[in-house]
Amino acid sequence: MENDKNNKDFPGPPSVAEGLSLLITGAAGFIGSCMVQYLNEQGYENLILVDDFGVEEKRINWQGKRFETIVERYNLFDWLEHNNPKISFVIHLGARTDTTEFDYAIHQELNVDYSQDIWRYCTQNKIPLIYASSAATYGAGELGYYDNDKIIEQLQPLNPYGKSKNEVDKWALLQAQSDSTPPFWAGLKFFNVYGPNEYHKARMASVIYHAYNQIKKEGVVKLFKSHKEAYSDGEQLRDFVYVKDVVKIIVWMMETAAIHLLPAKEQVKVEEAKFHDDRLILKDGGGETVMNYPLTSGIYNVGTGKARSFNDLVKATFAGLDRKTKIRYIDMPEDIRDSYQYFTEASMQKLRAAGYAAEFYSLEEGVDDYVRNYLREGKIY
Repeated sequence: MENDKNNKDFPGPPSVAEGLSLLITGAAGFIGSCMVQYLNEQGYENLILVDDFGVEEKRINWQGKRFETIVERYNLFDWLEHNNPKISFVIHLGARTDTTEFDYAIHQELNVDYSQDIWRYCTQNKIPLIYASSAATYGAGELGYYDNDKIIEQLQPLNPYGKSKNEVDKWALLQAQSDSTPPFWAGLKFFNVYGPNEYHKARMASVIYHAYNQIKKEGVVKLFKSHKEAYSDGEQLRDFVYVKDVVKIIVWMMETAAIHLLPAKEQVKVEEAKFHDDRLILKDGGGETVMNYPLTSGIYNVGTGKARSFNDLVKATFAGLDRKTKIRYIDMPEDIRDSYQYFTEASMQKLRAAGYAAEFYSLEEGVDDYVRNYLREGKIY
């Protein structure tokens, strides 16, 4: 099979796309709007988009997409009860993602309560669910960055956002113990996601977005100095993952789980389906479908598994602008020095073991695509 790195837009099987009706929350946001675009490219148009659509600066993210209808977040459950739509899968990306918002009541409402309500709806209606967790749950990384269920209860997030995401993960695992779950569910711990459609996020946008604007305005990028002897200035490390890889993982997981959940007679109809890996081929087994992949419900990391430095990231941004690198190091504010993360790197063994074999964009590839094709062109995805 052709190396997937050279075929990054490898489509899922049309028979799957034609048969699924999807509900996506956070659909006007950064990852959510990229999710909708990628779904459209794979043939999915029977989409119910959920968000706060009154936010005018997000309109450009969703207005050109193909979908069935939009639903305001505050009215979602009333709408579901009144319309009783047939939903095949829920992708829950809606959340308050501001790590500098310290009013926990806001995170409780928009991250914890909202996610639990989505979970209950999916459980009651037997709808598979993928929801967004976060690498912010890992705190300072004292226990490593392993998506192991056994350590989730022990994690110590550094801010209210991370705490709220970890509370949902803990609650989900508790529900799983009593079988109060959707037929399939996955919580995805996103690491440092970057890419198009994040312009509305202001200070919470990626370092690449801010670096691009600094270069355009001043010709130089400011990075924090290191205040640990083990790290040189700008050599603090993060697992940066391109949003196009994130949405690709979600669709792979959704399609794999959806076929796994189909009745046997329907499974035979899509026995020729191939995903991103030769192991993910459905075979006719005398009237039954043999699925030789081990995807199971649970919590999964979504990163690249390779930490890179902020220096590398800024150099790639300058390269996307065809300019020489110019970095100025500034003191880190004292109020964040004690809680600053110097290293994050996702363990990707669990996702790989589940059967996902596609290669990720390298930092240079992802940043170059983002800068040249979106930031420089003023385009969205």
